[in-house]
Amino acid sequence: MCRVVAYYRVSTAEQGRSGLGIEAQRQAVRQLCEARGWEVIDERTEVESGKTSNRPQLAAALHHAKVTGATLVVAKLDRLSRSVAFLSALQDSGAKFVAADMPEANDLTVHIMAAVAQAEREAISKRTKDALRAAKAAGRKLGNPNGAAALHRAGKGNSAAVEKVKAGANSYAQDLAPVIADIRASGVTSLGGIAAELNARHIQTRRGGKWHASSVRNLLARLA
Repeated sequence: MCRVVAYYRVSTAEQGRSGLGIEAQRQAVRQLCEARGWEVIDERTEVESGKTSNRPQLAAALHHAKVTGATLVVAKLDRLSRSVAFLSALQDSGAKFVAADMPEANDLTVHIMAAVAQAEREAISKRTKDALRAAKAAGRKLGNPNGAAALHRAGKGNSAAVEKVKAGANSYAQDLAPVIADIRASGVTSLGGIAAELNARHIQTRRGGKWHASSVRNLLARLA
């Protein structure tokens, strides 16, 4: 069963207090989830303008979706920002995204933004190559004169890939730091107990698996 983190937003404090708009959003999300057999594991509500980038409830929803492997669901696309910054944050979070009014819009939107980014990368690449060709034509020497040997002497190569993997694991550990703190604050401190609580909260390991005492030990070591 697909797990869902629902996010609702209204623009004014009056709407937030009265519930105007929130219940309609909740109903739209509920209908989509019931039709597809999805389970809502968390709901977040924000009273803030869509023009404001500082939205803590949205950040919390994205974080919860990321660590649980859930899908972020909103009632309508206009409940989220259309800015490139938001889409970048959404992609960086690793969360899947669906809008109840346009369930298939996520893939299309991400594809369009990815296409724009790719076009820009290709333009940058072309400008770089043109600049290198111009420099070469002008007689300038390019690259490392010692070739790959210099990189090996510097300890680079495969170690760069290893460091990238470590950085990813450390970043994921930091994402889970507040969750671990909350579990410990509740009185659960043993490795097995923490693992059981993480699994109960639908939080996955970085590779999408279940938690065990050994994986919790590794996580705590990274946080230390």
